[in-house]
Amino acid sequence: MELQQLIYFQQVAHSENITRTAGDLRVSQPALSKMIRTLEEELGASLFDRKGKRIELNTRGKKFLKRVEAALNELNEARNEIQDEEGEVKGTIRLSFDVASSIIPNLIREFRTLHPDVTFQLSQHDTYTASTNFDLCVTSLPIGLHGTEKTVLLNEEIVLAVPKDNPLSNQASLRLEQIANEGLISLKRGRSLREKTDAFCKVAGFIPRITFESDDPATVRALIRAGQGISFIPSITWKGATDESIRLLRIEHPICSRSIELHWKKDHYLGQAARTFREFLIEYFHEAEARHIT
Repeated sequence: MELQQLIYFQQVAHSENITRTAGDLRVSQPALSKMIRTLEEELGASLFDRKGKRIELNTRGKKFLKRVEAALNELNEARNEIQDEEGEVKGTIRLSFDVASSIIPNLIREFRTLHPDVTFQLSQHDTYTASTNFDLCVTSLPIGLHGTEKTVLLNEEIVLAVPKDNPLSNQASLRLEQIANEGLISLKRGRSLREKTDAFCKVAGFIPRITFESDDPATVRALIRAGQGISFIPSITWKGATDESIRLLRIEHPICSRSIELHWKKDHYLGQAARTFREFLIEYFHEAEARHIT
């Protein structure tokens, strides 16, 4: 049993898709399939149920995945400890995030300008469990993970983006019930921002009428810039999502805001690179909030 087998198995187990994982890992699909079959032969048990072209992690696979992730975490922490002995900021940071996707790439670029020997493993999740594999997690979900510590990076007001040709654009602010009959551009259900804005609308006494729905925040931002409807906008992390054809209106009632948090696991060794990036994120978001308030 080789380390690469375990790493590849972990990726396939999370995606349950050989083709997509092969593309992500830049290996051929037949080679990846063969590696998984060889691992199963060594274990003497199947880890996936095959259903036509689909695969699904079975009970044995789930038990094995739990052990594999524990072992890989231990190896990663051992590597971090050894690298930290040299006193340099280098190594790999496993970063998960479900929010601020428009600015995190630029933050990574700025950080790597200062610390070019640091690499990143990025993952974007809509849900998290206690076994989710990360060093740092940036989220606006109330995930309440067991065994994590956290700090609030940013308290962010959510406003409304309204096309200038809409009569509502003449106002500086509004009550949310005023848009009950308006068509909204929105992320799909399950995304943290969508869940929050649906809850705001419920408090205001209506169900939002969605005219455009996407699972891609970049598409939503493009539709807003194209003036295709009204949309909720996080005032700091989505800055630049609109142009001169859009007015941003504050919401008087209910209070619409969200908190963005940074999580890390209590009982896992956090390497110097991750600790340095944690401080970098905290400083950046606190400064961004201070500039916005000013």
